[in-house]
Amino acid sequence: MRRRPCFGRSTTTTVGGHVRDRVVRFLAGEVAPLLANGKFEETVGRELLSAAAELTQLAGWATYDVGLHGLGQRYLIQALRLAMSAGDRALGAEILAAMSHQAAYLHAADEAVDLARAAGKAATEAGVAAIAAEAAVLEAQGLAVKGDESGCAEALDRAERILDRADRAQDPQWIRYFDEAYLSAKFGHCFAELGRGDLARRFAERSLEMDTRFVRGKQFNLSLLAKAHVQAGEVEAAAAVGQKAADLASQLRSARSHDYLREVVERLAPHVGLSPVRAFVDRARPVLEGSVVN
Repeated sequence: MRRRPCFGRSTTTTVGGHVRDRVVRFLAGEVAPLLANGKFEETVGRELLSAAAELTQLAGWATYDVGLHGLGQRYLIQALRLAMSAGDRALGAEILAAMSHQAAYLHAADEAVDLARAAGKAATEAGVAAIAAEAAVLEAQGLAVKGDESGCAEALDRAERILDRADRAQDPQWIRYFDEAYLSAKFGHCFAELGRGDLARRFAERSLEMDTRFVRGKQFNLSLLAKAHVQAGEVEAAAAVGQKAADLASQLRSARSHDYLREVVERLAPHVGLSPVRAFVDRARPVLEGSVVN
C-alpha cells in the first residue's frame, strides 16, 4: 500500500483561518461519510482512521490558532479517538502533546502538565523518542506556567537527553518539525514564563535559526524574542524585533500571532515616549485592530 498522505502542521501563512475552512469542509463532506459508510479490509481501515486523525488534528490546530478554543479542543479529542481506534499510539501521543500545548497557552497549567505526561508515556510505549522529548518540553512549559522553576528545569533537561538519544531517521513524517529551533523556542517560552529574560533571549535567538517556510512560527519566535528583550531591560531592541513581528503578523489570520504581538505592545507601553517604541506601537496598532476572520 502507498504511504498515506501526511497532513501534519502546515508550514506557510495558510495555517489558521485560511486553511481551517477547507479542512473542516473536507472532513464533513468527504471523510465523515467515508468513515460512516465505507467498508474496508482491516489494514486499509486502520490507515484510513490514522489519516482521518491527522486531518482532524490539523483542524484542531487551525481552530485553536484562530482563537476558537472550545471547538479546537473538541477537534483534538475527536482526533485522539480516531488515532486510538486506528491503534496508532505514536499519533495519539502527538495529539495529547497538542492538547497540552493548547492548555499551556490558555494558562491551564495543571491540565497542560497532565496531558504532557500522558503524551510522554504514550510516546515511550510507542517507541518514538522525538515525541517523548516534545512531551517533556511541554511538561516543562506547563510547570513554568505554574511557576515551578525546579520542576521546569528537570523536565527541560530530560527533553534534551531524550532528543540527544533519538534516532530521527525512524520518526513519523509529521514530527519532523520538532528540531533544535523548535526546542529552543520552547525553552525560551519556559524561561519567559519564569521571568528569566536573559535566558529566554538566548533561546529565542536560537529559535530563529529555523526553516524559513514556517512563517507563523517565525512570527511567534520574534514576539518571544521581543518579550525577552523587554524582560532583560533592552527596550529599543525589543521595539526593533517587535517591528518585524508586526510585519509578519499582518500576513497571518492567526489569533495567537495577535495575542503574542499584543503582549509585546503592552509590555512596551510604559516606554512609548521613546521614538523606536512609538514607531513599533504605531506599526502594531493597525495589525491588532484588524480582526481574525474565522
